Amino acid sequence: MSKPHIKLLLVEDEALIRHAVRTALGIFGFDITEATRGEEALPLLNAIRYDAALVDINMPGMGGIETCREMRRLSPGLAILMLTVRDSEDDKVRALDAGADDYITKPFHVRELTARIRAVLRRTQAPHTTDNKTIQIGSIELDPARRVVRKSGQTIHFTPKEFELLHYLMARPGVPIPHARLLNVVWGAEYGNELEYLRTYMSQLRKKLEDNPSDPIYLLTDSHFGYRFAEEVRESVGVQP
Repeated sequence: MSKPHIKLLLVEDEALIRHAVRTALGIFGFDITEATRGEEALPLLNAIRYDAALVDINMPGMGGIETCREMRRLSPGLAILMLTVRDSEDDKVRALDAGADDYITKPFHVRELTARIRAVLRRTQAPHTTDNKTIQIGSIELDPARRVVRKSGQTIHFTPKEFELLHYLMARPGVPIPHARLLNVVWGAEYGNELEYLRTYMSQLRKKLEDNPSDPIYLLTDSHFGYRFAEEVRESVGVQP
């Protein structure tokens, strides 16, 4: 019995790239719908249930970042990958913060693109079997069942991938987690050497959680090894002279 085709929404304004991606991914069993811009793609999400979306970050009109943000709002479980010729840190941060699951830079190898799409799908479609107990360390509270994070009672917005990374670390307080294990668990086996993903995400997490991101008390670095979430945090108290 053959596997069902993966329904992919390709949002790209360049016809040559759309043709190349459609031709290449079609061989691997992808059922592809094309859209030339975000304004054209968003109504399709209301009509068809897609497994994944591949979105060009640099498009006329709405643009890839806003398209990604709206896709995430309309379809929270959709696997979203951003496609761009640029490779700057700012673009990565903007894409991830908009809710993208991954970031592919042109030119790319078809097999790499296929592997990354499948890896994202495995993560987004996997059943949630982890402990759903609320975790609280210091002023940070993470509720896995509701996928909510609060700091001192205030809800903080996290992208799906940021939440997964934070949850994995908070569920193992005080335990140094190697880079490779974090990449494997959160992104998949294909990402064993993608340390830039970890650096980008950890930077984002610290900006959202730490009072002083350059001197973190929660998200700690174990040099040349990995990261850990503090086992116990004592909130600083101002002392009058």
